Amino acid sequence: MKQYLLFTLCMVSMLQMTNAYYGVDISSLGSEGVFSCLKDNGYTFAVVRCWESVGQPDSNCPHSLDNAWAAGLSHVDAYIFPCYSCGNPAGQVESMVKYIQSNGAKFGMIWFDIEGPGVYWSGNQADNRNFFSGMVEGAKAAGVNVGVYTSASQWEPIMGNWNGGASFPLWYAHYDGNPSFSDFSAFGGWSKPAIKQYNGDVQVCNLDVDQDYYP
Repeated sequence: MKQYLLFTLCMVSMLQMTNAYYGVDISSLGSEGVFSCLKDNGYTFAVVRCWESVGQPDSNCPHSLDNAWAAGLSHVDAYIFPCYSCGNPAGQVESMVKYIQSNGAKFGMIWFDIEGPGVYWSGNQADNRNFFSGMVEGAKAAGVNVGVYTSASQWEPIMGNWNGGASFPLWYAHYDGNPSFSDFSAFGGWSKPAIKQYNGDVQVCNLDVDQDYYP
């Protein structure tokens, strides 16, 4: 308990030293109490998984979105982990949005999770590009704003030397424990990121989260 308290005090101190914003992304259920704890520890935004890589809605999603808003977080977004092998990229995005809306939940924008070359995606980069473009069309049809979660090590093997996502905000991953963009190198047409995922799979407020930052 003492160690957790010290961690909490240090975290609050660190988060309050700058004008930056800190948040989490989750792939499991987050209760209102957990999000309240996160807010008390200086976190202001959350991104919730709402579509699983097996091609179905995440049933925890609407509850987590509701709980994050109820706890008073400033921004709450959703992310989709698409299923390439399932096909119908536009339909996956539209189905996710309809699922969230049918459960009365709300979100700010959708992030496309682009990772897992050789595992979740085709070995044909042209096919992957077409799939991505289909997701964009689905988002347009659903009337939602889009961002892209990826990194150079993931994007380039999947999409190749292609800037087809560069018109959307970039949320990139680099687990260096450093909440800043000082490590960023341009790729995929992106010269500037929007969010950085700087730590992965950590326990905060008794929830398994990834930690994120934007200035």
